[in-house]
Amino acid sequence: MRTFWPGSILSGYLCLAIAAPANAQPDAVAVAESLFNRGLADMLAGKFESGCPALTESYRLDPRPGRLFTLSECEAKWGRTATAVSRYNDFLALYSRMSESEQIKQYDRYKIVLEQRDALVPLVPQLTLSLPSDAPPGTLVQRDGITLEGPSLGIALPVNPGEHVVTTRAPGGPTHEVRFTIEKSEQKTIELEVKLPEAAPATPTDQPPRQGALPPSHQDEGASRTPAPTGTSGRRVLTYVTGGLALGGLIAGGVTGAMALNESRRADEDCDDVGSGRSVCRTPEGEAAGKRAKDLGLVSTIGFGAGAALAGTALVLLLTEPSPSSSQASAATGAHAGAAPHPKAGAVSWSLLAGPTGGGVVLRSQW
Repeated sequence: MRTFWPGSILSGYLCLAIAAPANAQPDAVAVAESLFNRGLADMLAGKFESGCPALTESYRLDPRPGRLFTLSECEAKWGRTATAVSRYNDFLALYSRMSESEQIKQYDRYKIVLEQRDALVPLVPQLTLSLPSDAPPGTLVQRDGITLEGPSLGIALPVNPGEHVVTTRAPGGPTHEVRFTIEKSEQKTIELEVKLPEAAPATPTDQPPRQGALPPSHQDEGASRTPAPTGTSGRRVLTYVTGGLALGGLIAGGVTGAMALNESRRADEDCDDVGSGRSVCRTPEGEAAGKRAKDLGLVSTIGFGAGAALAGTALVLLLTEPSPSSSQASAATGAHAGAAPHPKAGAVSWSLLAGPTGGGVVLRSQW
């Protein structure tokens, strides 16, 4: 049973002033003193809802043993037994760290705290909260706005008597709230409920297709056969590449041709034509120049021939390329009809030929 001290004696202990801590700020001490006086007056008048919070803020600003003792008494008178026991324990821990002279000054409060705490401990309710076995990982549990982690679940914890609110929320799911009341000395166990996220609505598959609509498999096939609008087509790229090769061949033919003419003039200066396509050179340099002229002439001939052939191929590819609108229309018609696409008219294939005496390009096309 809790011990009730006479009001005059207890009030004397509550109002007893002690020196402020050395590190306390003057402004904070002044505010704390004002809050303490107001909180003490409200407590003595039975206005615990305003008195206890004022005493709590006073002790936070200026943590003196006397303020903590008064705050503990306020919580006990308010009926918040779990909080009062915790405050009494804080005072006992603070008392154990005091010097011998300070303990002598606080000894009377120390005896009151021991008696009050021991009287309140049996009155503290015990609450056990647990999640269901199928609760998803990461489920959030809060009691009166305080988050409870895994170690706080499944064990009895002290709470104040009265009404409490517990909420649970699975990741991505809605918040579920439960309210309950617990009495003094009561031991209550609650298995919480967790609402899982709502599943996405299933897409109906049993509806009959609209009249004139293709089955899904045919729609997929038609979509795969219908060419998507693109930028430069592969045929146009081949045309550009062929034109570039043609230009390169013509340039190479022109350069090597000029070099061949230059070597030929040097050979004419050092060599004499003896007929039948034969010549006699007076110096080795002339003979070498004649040989280089023949080789460069062959390369020039091949370059001009290949360049001309490739230029013709590029021109054919450009002229026979179908327009994008006609290609898409024919592809769409074939897709809706369910038929495989026909080979395009004007498709051209080519191959490059080169030999010791010339070169060329072979073209193959379907007209």
